[in-house]
Amino acid sequence: MKMSRRARRMARHHRKQKHVTALNLVSLMDIFTILVFFLLVSSSPAPNLPSSRSIHLPEASTSELPTVTPVVMITPEAILVQGRQVMTRPVALPEDDREGLKPLNDALSGLRGQDGQPGPNEDRITIMGDAKVPYELLKRVFASCSQAKFTKISLVVSSNPRRS
Repeated sequence: MKMSRRARRMARHHRKQKHVTALNLVSLMDIFTILVFFLLVSSSPAPNLPSSRSIHLPEASTSELPTVTPVVMITPEAILVQGRQVMTRPVALPEDDREGLKPLNDALSGLRGQDGQPGPNEDRITIMGDAKVPYELLKRVFASCSQAKFTKISLVVSSNPRRS
């Protein structure tokens, strides 16, 4: 079949044009910029502490960053060591028991090495407690930590920038 004049002209026009595919660098740069910002935000100098929605931390102002240590969490329902429940709160605070927190002592002693002695920088522990935890329970948790040879105890609090 014979081509019309218009079809021949269009074919000739398309042969003269060189089709060069180019990368759209603007959108590529946008992608890499977003990736760089994501990496900068997600890599903070402070280690991430475990979070629990059932714990409402007390507020304080501090400039020190937390270090990586074993964590004892005191929720309204239970006491956890490294995310594993060791005892419930009603068992932890009976009125007649002044001895201590035996399950917590056992769990903290289990965090030690074979000889049970702390190594360099292994005498630190972090306590995350709900703001409404009774002081009597905190004292007993502190005593259990010191019995397990954790002598440097840190409390986790929410940062309040208004205080200084």
